[in-house]
Amino acid sequence: MEFPRLRPARRPLLAAAALAALAALAPGALAVTPSGLPAPQKGLNLLVVGVDSRKGVTEAEKERFHLGGKECDCTDVMMLVHVSAANDRVEVVSLPRDSLTSFPEGHVDRRTGKKHAAHQAKINGAWAEGGSAFAVKTVEAMTGLPVHRYLEIDFRRFMDTVDRVDGGVPVCTEEPLKDPSTGIDLRPGTKRVAGGEALQYVRSRKADGQMDFGRIRKQQKFVVNTLVRLHDGILGDPERLKAFAAGLRGTAAAERGISAPELLTLAARLGDLPPERMEFATVPVRGFHPEIEGVGSTLVWDEEGAAEVFGRLGEDLPLPAREAVAPSGIPAAAYRPAEGASLICP
Repeated sequence: MEFPRLRPARRPLLAAAALAALAALAPGALAVTPSGLPAPQKGLNLLVVGVDSRKGVTEAEKERFHLGGKECDCTDVMMLVHVSAANDRVEVVSLPRDSLTSFPEGHVDRRTGKKHAAHQAKINGAWAEGGSAFAVKTVEAMTGLPVHRYLEIDFRRFMDTVDRVDGGVPVCTEEPLKDPSTGIDLRPGTKRVAGGEALQYVRSRKADGQMDFGRIRKQQKFVVNTLVRLHDGILGDPERLKAFAAGLRGTAAAERGISAPELLTLAARLGDLPPERMEFATVPVRGFHPEIEGVGSTLVWDEEGAAEVFGRLGEDLPLPAREAVAPSGIPAAAYRPAEGASLICP
């Protein structure tokens, strides 16, 4: 099975995702730790996805939090989290859900059982067609990086996990944030939110004119602020941390799915990593692709910029500076890495 790949980089080669940036492995040759985790020499890559699924959500919750729409049966959130082999850095690169890709001939659709011909698609359709295994393979093909572990979170699990954080998670905005689609209505300033309102916040993409790119930055901010709250509370309580990890992981089988014990191990290793050692970005995007029949409107990555980003992660190096990547044809999609500390709400 062959996927299209980015051309080689010019230089040497993640919630909905609250524990995404808590993943790390000890340095050294590829090995197996007591918890079963591989230990790559050039860092760990964890794929975190948020699935648009209302399974387990009550009718009252659907009405209160504007969740009554049709499920897309796809991954609304995709974050590739790289943790350095020395456990001293975390880079999170978001992959827009409408990114254009090509699926190869021969893979079996998990919904119909039929084999597909090669076809173009959005990256978020990989999970819909082939589940976690196909989503992992697609991300590996598009980035040129191995995915060592996978974490999948749906609406129910996201809300329940956030509800375990004492006092909620801070979200903040400089301008009023009102989105009729998700029902979010925030005044300027900082507010702590629980599970349902948190889900409204990370799903919002029609309130600030930034489309999906604004939603991605909200998701990144939410990850950082959740980590800060975890550090101040749950990380110091082994029993609560165990319950938190088990709730986040869930019980569903997944390709290379990270286990709850592995999450605990990773949390212990990165528990003291400061937000200043975390970077968040969106993969460089060149612009919109002409609409494709049966696929719709899609985004095209900037091939050279994406190769630069994933090439550096492949060599266990920090993300390239903004100036090293060509500007996007979409102003809202400008490549702009942000230090984790800059995303913390006041």
